[in-house]
Amino acid sequence: MSDLIREAPLGQFLRWASRNKLFQYPEEKVGFVLPTQYITQLNSEKDATAKEQATVPMRATPSTLSSADFTSLDSDLEGLGLGATKTKSRADTMPYSSERFEVEQQLALERTKTIPIVPKKTSDGIILVDWYTTDDVANPHNWSKAKRTFVTVVMCIYTWVVYTGSSIYAASEGGVMERFSVNPTEAVLPLSLYVLAYGVGPLIFAPLSEIPVIGRNPVYYLTFILFFVLSFPTAVANSFAGLLVMRFLQGFFGSPALANAGATFSDMYSLLYVPYPLSWWVFSAWGGPALGPLMAGFAIVWMAAPMLIMLLTVTPETSTPNILLRRAQRLRKLTGDARLQAQSEIDQRHLTASGILVDALIKPIEITLKDPAIFFVNIYTALFYGIYYTFFEVFPLVFPPFYGFDLGEVGLAFLACQVGATIGLLAYFSYLHWYMIPDNLAHGLRAQEHRLVPAIVGSFFLPTGLFIFGWTAREDIHWIVPLIGVVIFVIGTFLILQSIFVYVPLSYPQYAASLFAGNDLVRSAMAAGSILYARSLFVNLGIGRGISVLAGLSTLGIFGMVAIYLTGAKLRARSKFALS
Repeated sequence: MSDLIREAPLGQFLRWASRNKLFQYPEEKVGFVLPTQYITQLNSEKDATAKEQATVPMRATPSTLSSADFTSLDSDLEGLGLGATKTKSRADTMPYSSERFEVEQQLALERTKTIPIVPKKTSDGIILVDWYTTDDVANPHNWSKAKRTFVTVVMCIYTWVVYTGSSIYAASEGGVMERFSVNPTEAVLPLSLYVLAYGVGPLIFAPLSEIPVIGRNPVYYLTFILFFVLSFPTAVANSFAGLLVMRFLQGFFGSPALANAGATFSDMYSLLYVPYPLSWWVFSAWGGPALGPLMAGFAIVWMAAPMLIMLLTVTPETSTPNILLRRAQRLRKLTGDARLQAQSEIDQRHLTASGILVDALIKPIEITLKDPAIFFVNIYTALFYGIYYTFFEVFPLVFPPFYGFDLGEVGLAFLACQVGATIGLLAYFSYLHWYMIPDNLAHGLRAQEHRLVPAIVGSFFLPTGLFIFGWTAREDIHWIVPLIGVVIFVIGTFLILQSIFVYVPLSYPQYAASLFAGNDLVRSAMAAGSILYARSLFVNLGIGRGISVLAGLSTLGIFGMVAIYLTGAKLRARSKFALS
């Protein structure tokens, strides 16, 4: 528990107030002994020469590492009766790559033993601070199952609160029309702008969390403080323009959970098992909008307040570059030796504002326009995400007039979305547990397109569910039948989204963060637009024909998913962005 508090803002504040006497790190405690492998490196004659030269290091690469130093260090450690490991760390591999998968499997075996990890040394004498041992408790991959599960739950609740904040407004549209004298299309703008804003936010907040000196936590809690504070002026806005601005800002500052939670899971889980927390995350994302109308009687502040308390008091930092950077700072303070540096702080010296902006704003658009597979993925996910948000306009047109539902019962109808997400979650977990994980352990990572099989199945569910909903929503058919169509539709979207969330980073590991941010933007922009056109579509065409238009468009996704499955390898071979 003390580790959770120490890494959270509350713990960091208490450390600062007590001048690091409370919640100390191991390097700050009396009696801490520097690991032998570091002492040996620091005392080597070659390092002493490098220290006198005081050369500013460049980025450490395999070509700048001294193999002679490793040989010497191994001999010294053996003389002291210690074994050491030179297994590559995860940081030496590209995210989501086959090489990382193999390294993680090797590390999983070594993690069961306490083996000293040899710190790498550059040709100019810099000693790269790493984990002390293979089972170092500071490494998020070595955290207990309970601790990782707790962080996963916090991220899922965070996501759920932000998504609930979008649809919780839906029940207020009538009141907004009356108070501000606006028409139905204008009345849905606060919902539309909120959804658009949490697609824009990741373009800014995702790159920020990758800067080593910042890490994940400050982005989470600083923006969520603003999200929480904005709940008050939003609730009492006395002008329609003011309401629009507040809702946009609230969606914008709530977006880091949507942008960075996937990265937080990757910090803690191996490539083999990260689909599990990702599935819970997507489940939370579907659950928020589904439960929002049902919870319309509660102010969002009552949901945001407990989440803010958790972020401030018991949410630890998970970013390995940030953790090792701060460890290097503590070791330099302890030893007075400037040669002890983290790779992340060396990398950070070469970051530029222009480079960060290009990766954040330009790269996602460039890849989307130039790569056919990513173009299809973004358009397809945007389509069914937009269709999902049309439910907030079509449900009030179906269930009150056809079935006599009141406002509360319409909110209950949205639970069908949660039922669909639950079935999708269980189906995907079964697929992982009984097929995908055993297959990967036996044969390694197959071609990326192998991960698209659930998506192909899910692509058939989309039009099927929509046609059922559209043509059974009438007075002479029981209300459960159209809701079964909604359940089928959501099962399909869940399976497709999970498959794509794994396929994209495996195929484009170098640009995974940019692609997720770009996909967030396209999906949110489509959803924001869908909210605005939905009412006119269904009023002018009718429920059956209006839904049929959307179902017809979704059938194109079947051909697209099959085409990527069959030709994906060829497309990746021709792409300058993909990993073939």
